[in-house]
Amino acid sequence: QVQLVESGGGLVQPGGSLNLSCAESGSIVDIYVWAWSRQPPGKERELVAHINVGGSTNYADSVKGRFTFSRDNAKNTMYLQMHSLKPEDTAVYFCGASTATKTFWGRGTQVTVSS
Repeated sequence: QVQLVESGGGLVQPGGSLNLSCAESGSIVDIYVWAWSRQPPGKERELVAHINVGGSTNYADSVKGRFTFSRDNAKNTMYLQMHSLKPEDTAVYFCGASTATKTFWGRGTQVTVSS
């Protein structure tokens, strides 16, 4: 089992920045893919970014150049740095981690981009 807890969400004005964190615990050594996803109000969840154990990172086209996904192995924590935020980035953001047999997700943190 893997436990994930997000933090850092909040209200930010358009053009602003926000940094999300996700603390990992449990069977961390079994994880081979880490991810962030989001669910905008009234819409389906979408994958924002993912990184594999080799370090290769991929981003959704909608966030490329604005979001940066990173991990600190020593702290067992993943981060999502978000810049130039737009109202359409408003969503509940979830961190995730996959082992060979299962994908785990946190409970999410709300990000609201509004003036």
